[in-house]
Amino acid sequence: MLTIIVCVKVVTDPEAPASTFKIDAEGLKVIPGQGVPPVLNPYDENALEAALKIKESQPARITVISAGKSIPKAVIKKSLAVGADELILIEDEALEDADAYTTAFILSAVVKKAGAFDLILTGRIAADTNAGQVGAGLAEILGIPCVPDARKIEVRDGQASIERVTADGYAMVAVALPCLIAVSHELGELRQATVKGLMAAQKQPFTTWKISDLGVITEVGGRSKARRLFIPERRVNCEIIPGDTPEQAGANLAAALRQDKQI
Repeated sequence: MLTIIVCVKVVTDPEAPASTFKIDAEGLKVIPGQGVPPVLNPYDENALEAALKIKESQPARITVISAGKSIPKAVIKKSLAVGADELILIEDEALEDADAYTTAFILSAVVKKAGAFDLILTGRIAADTNAGQVGAGLAEILGIPCVPDARKIEVRDGQASIERVTADGYAMVAVALPCLIAVSHELGELRQATVKGLMAAQKQPFTTWKISDLGVITEVGGRSKARRLFIPERRVNCEIIPGDTPEQAGANLAAALRQDKQI
């Protein structure tokens, strides 16, 4: 049976309007407004969907791992509702300001404690930071190959065949298991949970560990530090080009662009 690990993160809903967020410039934190719910990182949902598709094609067991200071149980249990078999949470105060290295290091310790695995799936990036560093860092620490930006994954005979998104199309990549694959949104959205799945997820037990349970020592705060956090200023200058007819307006536009040395 194939053993799959999916790493997921709970983030503030990225679809919420920008006006609902505030910046704590001194504390270097984003403060979501009231009524902005936490959700599974959409890119991690793509990774979970990839795992479920693989499970449909062959016998597989899916373990979902998430790390954070305090993880909303109602949100994270969505992974069980759609078909994951096991859920492991690492909740610790030390993870409140964890950087990508610390997160990858802690996840690697969880993976080792959980036991042997064949495949690790992560999202391409996290919707709150857009850094895309944890997956590659996790693979580096574990000493396994990493393939980013996957839009399609097939696993057979101890090997994964991946269609990897590129700037001008896609590339085919073959890699031996065990490996880590970072999944892109092109693979597809996570399926909807059924009523039966939602009810079962509420009763299904899950594992919660603290960093002390992992038998590792890590530096709190990690290896990187934010220096400044701000909302970029966006300025738009709009000029209406006059013209009694479309032709005249077009000629006036061309003249204005030449004057500004745009053409």
